Amino acid sequence: MSEEEITGQAEHEDTQKDKYLTFCLAEEDYGLDIGDVIEIIGVQRITQIPDLPPYIKGVINLRGQVIPVMDMRLRFQLPPQKYDQRTCIVVTEVAGLSMGLVVDRVNEVVDIPESQVEPPATQTAGHANSYVKGLGKIGENIRILLDTEKILAA
Repeated sequence: MSEEEITGQAEHEDTQKDKYLTFCLAEEDYGLDIGDVIEIIGVQRITQIPDLPPYIKGVINLRGQVIPVMDMRLRFQLPPQKYDQRTCIVVTEVAGLSMGLVVDRVNEVVDIPESQVEPPATQTAGHANSYVKGLGKIGENIRILLDTEKILAA
């Protein structure tokens, strides 16, 4: 990698620092590091694959690339909801692994400085919050910031 490429990559990473794509699931607001988000698409035909966990709905063909699709409601053991016109697939990529995440609706990209992020509670109702990276405070509101890598690895 040339010095120019390294500098450009560092500047790109710096512009994405503290930025989160926020979305809603069951009336709660969540956030994903914007650097992990490739694009947002509408729900399309999902091809079901046998013997996958129930929260993996199947795969989609996105411009020739086969991408697995995870329903975030089912992943977080929330009641299922029929997909509607606001339902989106957030296409993510971490460490070369792509995954589409079905969410109720996408909200916006927000800046949440590190100083406004609290660490997650280590235990909630006896379960470790392994997918929660932190709790971002925006005014009086809280966004649950997720660890994309841990979601995709599970």
